[in-house]
Amino acid sequence: MSFFKRLKDKLVGNPVEEEEKVEESNEEEVAEQKEDEATEPAQTEATVEEAEKVEEVSVTESLIETEIPEEIDHEHHEHHEQQEVQEVAIVKEPVEEEKPSAWTITQKFKAGLEKTRNSFTSKVNDLVARYRKVDEDFFEELEDLLLQADVGFETVMELMDKLRFEVQRKNIKDTNGIQTIISEKLVEIYEQGEEDLIELNMQPEGELTVILFVGVNGVGKTTTIGKLAHRLKSQGKTVVLAAGDTFRAGAIDQLQVWGDRVGCEVIKQSEGSDPAAVMYDAIRAAKNRKADVLICDTAGRLQNKVNLMNELEKVHRVISREIPNAPHEVLLALDATTGQNALVQAQTFKEATNVTGIVLTKLDGTAKGGIVLAIRNKLHIPVKFVGLGEKMDDLQPFDAERYVYGLFADGLDKELQNNED
Repeated sequence: MSFFKRLKDKLVGNPVEEEEKVEESNEEEVAEQKEDEATEPAQTEATVEEAEKVEEVSVTESLIETEIPEEIDHEHHEHHEQQEVQEVAIVKEPVEEEKPSAWTITQKFKAGLEKTRNSFTSKVNDLVARYRKVDEDFFEELEDLLLQADVGFETVMELMDKLRFEVQRKNIKDTNGIQTIISEKLVEIYEQGEEDLIELNMQPEGELTVILFVGVNGVGKTTTIGKLAHRLKSQGKTVVLAAGDTFRAGAIDQLQVWGDRVGCEVIKQSEGSDPAAVMYDAIRAAKNRKADVLICDTAGRLQNKVNLMNELEKVHRVISREIPNAPHEVLLALDATTGQNALVQAQTFKEATNVTGIVLTKLDGTAKGGIVLAIRNKLHIPVKFVGLGEKMDDLQPFDAERYVYGLFADGLDKELQNNED
C-alpha cells in the first residue's frame, strides 16, 4: 500500500464523515425537540393544576417567613444556596471521554511537531525548490539537514543509501514527489519489519500489570505518569501509583497532586525512606484493592550514577520477587529537547535496566524531533508514547506514519492533493 493511501485511510481519516455525523446528531436533536413540543399541549392542564398548588404553598411559606427573624432567615438562605451548589456538583458527573478519531490524533502529531517542521521541513522545501534535479549535491545537502534535526548519523546514512537506490531503481530525475519517498523510507527504517511496537504489555484481566518508570530528574517523568494513569483510567482500568522517588524534595507531593487530579490512589512513605519498601507496600495495596495497573515512580538522581542504578536494580528485584515476570514494562522517560543527550541517557539506562520502551516528553517543544528515529535505529528500543503538549490527553501512543506525516505535513498535503487531482 502506498504512503498516500495509508495517509488517507489511516492517518487522516475522513473528517467529512465526522462532519456528517455531527449534522445527523443535530437533525436528531431537532426531531426530539419537535416531539417535545407536540406533547406540550397534552401536559398543559396538569401544569396549570401544579402551578396553582405551588402558588398556595408559596403563599403559606411567605406568611411563615414574616415570622422568622432576619438572622435565622439569612442563615436559612445561605444553607439553601449551599444545597443548590451541592446539587449542581452532583449533577455534573464525569462523562466518559469519547475515543479520539484518526483525524484528531493525526492533527495532534501535526501540531506537536510544528517547531521541528518549521525549522527542518521548511529547509527541505527550500532545498527541493532550489534543486530541480536529484543529484549528488542534493543528497549531500539533504544529509546535512537531517543531521541538524538530530535524526542521527547511522539513520541518515541508512536513509541516504535507501534514497539513492530508490531514485536509481525508479529512474527519478527531478525532485517532484521526493518528500513522499523520504517519508516512506523513514517509516520503513523505524519499523524495520516489526509490528505492534507501541502496545503496552498488559496482563490478562484479573491480573496486576506493573509499569516501572525510570529516567533522570527534570524530564517530565512524574507528569507523564499522571497522564498515563489518566489514559488507562479512561479505558476503564483501576490504577494505583507508587511514590518510589523518595530522594527528590517534593517528588512525593507532586505525584500525590497528580493522583488527586486523575483520581488514583498513591501509595507513599516519608521522604528519604527506602524506595524498595514503598514498592513492596504498593504491590500489596494494589493486590488488596484488585487494581488493574500499578505505575511506579523511581528516583532520577542519587549521589552518583552507580548508586542510582544499584537502587533501580534493588527496586526491580523486589517487584519481581512479589510478582513473577514483573515489572511488565520498564518505560524510560526522555526529554526530546535535549537532543543527542537523550540518546546518551537511553544508552546508560539500557545498560543498567531492562528498558522495554521510551516515552519521549516535550516533543512539541523542540526543533530537533528527529531524535525519535535516532533512538529507535541505534538502540532498538521502541518509542511507545510521545508528549505532544501540556494537556492531559496530549500523551499519545507513538505512530511512525503519523510522526513522519507531522514532520512533512505541509509538503505531503500538497503532494497528496496533486496525487488526487
